Amino acid sequence: MKIVIIGGEAAGMSAAAKARRVNPNADIIVYEASEVISFGACGLPYYVADEFQNHEYMSEFTPAQFAERGIQVNIGHRVTKVDADNKKLEITHKDDVFVTHYDRLMIATGAKEVLPPVSGLDKDGVFTLRVMNDGIALKQAVAQENCKNVTIIGSGFIGLEVAEAMVHQGKNVRLIERAERLIPDAFDHEISIHFYDELKKAGVEILTSESLLSIEGDAKVSHITTDKGTYPADLVVVCTGVKPNTAFLKETGIETLPNGAIRIDRQGRTSLPDVWSAGDCATIWNAISNKDVYIPLATGANKLGRMIGDNIAQTDGDAFEFPGSLGTSCVRVMGLEAGRTGLSEREAIDAGFDVKTLVIKDKCHTNYCDGQSDLHMKLIYEAGTKRVLGAQIAGYKGAVHRIDAMAVAVTMGVTTTQLGMMDFAYAPPFSRTWDIMNVAGNVAK
Repeated sequence: MKIVIIGGEAAGMSAAAKARRVNPNADIIVYEASEVISFGACGLPYYVADEFQNHEYMSEFTPAQFAERGIQVNIGHRVTKVDADNKKLEITHKDDVFVTHYDRLMIATGAKEVLPPVSGLDKDGVFTLRVMNDGIALKQAVAQENCKNVTIIGSGFIGLEVAEAMVHQGKNVRLIERAERLIPDAFDHEISIHFYDELKKAGVEILTSESLLSIEGDAKVSHITTDKGTYPADLVVVCTGVKPNTAFLKETGIETLPNGAIRIDRQGRTSLPDVWSAGDCATIWNAISNKDVYIPLATGANKLGRMIGDNIAQTDGDAFEFPGSLGTSCVRVMGLEAGRTGLSEREAIDAGFDVKTLVIKDKCHTNYCDGQSDLHMKLIYEAGTKRVLGAQIAGYKGAVHRIDAMAVAVTMGVTTTQLGMMDFAYAPPFSRTWDIMNVAGNVAK
C-alpha cells in the first residue's frame, strides 16, 4: 500500500506517524511545499516578542527523524494537480515536474493568509505571520532602530498576540479592526470588551469600525490610509485571517464549503475515493451544532490527523470516527487571559437552539490571599433542557484552566443545575468555595 500525504505540518505528520505504527509495511511518503515540517505557527507571536530566541523550537521534528521511522518526507515539493480518477499527482520540485501515483491519499495542505484588497502589500515593511520565514523576517525588522510605529491590521488571535509582542518590544502600536469590536469571530462582546480595556491600558491605539484602504510609501511603507484617516507606520503586520489552501483541487470536483474547506465525514474521508483530509484545509465536525464547520486550530488538526493515520493505514477492521470539536481555544493579551468552548451565543442561535445566556463577574480566589482579581464569565445554555452549550471566561488568573473544565461539561451534556453543584477543587489561593462556574450554574434560570 502506498500512502501519500500532501502537507507536512500538524495534521499531515500526525497522520504519517500513526499510519506507520498501524501498518509497518506501507510505503508512506509526504510532500511538503516549504522547507520546514512539523511547524507550529502558534508560537510565532511569542518568538517575535522575544519570549524565546531559537526559532527551531517551533519545528518539532526533521525529515531525517521521520526517515528513521520509515517515513519519506520530501520538502520543497509542491503538489500542483490531483488526478483522483487515476490516482496520480503532479508535483513540482525546483525546475522539475513529475507524476507519481498513490493508493490512498491524505490532503493536509493547511491554510494561507486572507489579504485585504488594497494596494501596497508588496512594500518593504509589510508583513504577514503564517510561516517560519515570516516570523524570522518580522523579528529582524522589529529590531531595527528606525522601527517605532507599528500598525496591526486585524484583531483575531494572531493580531492580538502580535499587538502584545509589539508592546513588549517597546513600539508605538496601533491596532485597526474593521468590525465594531475586537476578535469578533471568537468571543462575544461581553468578553471581548476586556481585551479592548487591557490593550488600552498598555498604550495601544485601537481603531474599530475602520477599514484599511491602502499602504503608502515609496519602496518602503511610511503610512497607511483607512476610510477614516491617514496614520504613520514604519511597519505593518496584516493579520486578517486565513483561508483553506485548496485552490489546486478545483478541477477534481472535491466537495468543499464556500470558503474552500474540504468537506470530510466523521472518518476523515472526502468526497473523492480513497482520499482523506484534515487540518486547516478541511472542515471539522462540531459536536454541539452537529454541522461541518471551519475551525483552523492546531488541536483539531492533530487529533483528526492521528485518527486519519489509523484509518488510512488499515487493511481491515472498523474505521474510527471523530467525536467532534468544541472549538475550545484561548488567548493571552498582556496580563489578561481568556478562553472559550462550545458555541457562542450567535452560533447557538444559528444552530437552532432556544438560547439563554448570562454574564457574571466574580473573583478568582478568596480575598485574603494575595493576587485576587476579577473573573468574567458568559454561559450559553438551552432554555428548556438547561443543557450547557458554551462558555467564555476572561480574567487575570485561572480563566483558561476553568475553560478546560467547561469543555468537559459541554462534552458530557451537563445542565446548569449540575454545574451549580459540580465538585470543583477549593483552597483559598485557587478559588472560592463557590467557584464562578458553580455560581453561573446556580444563577441560570
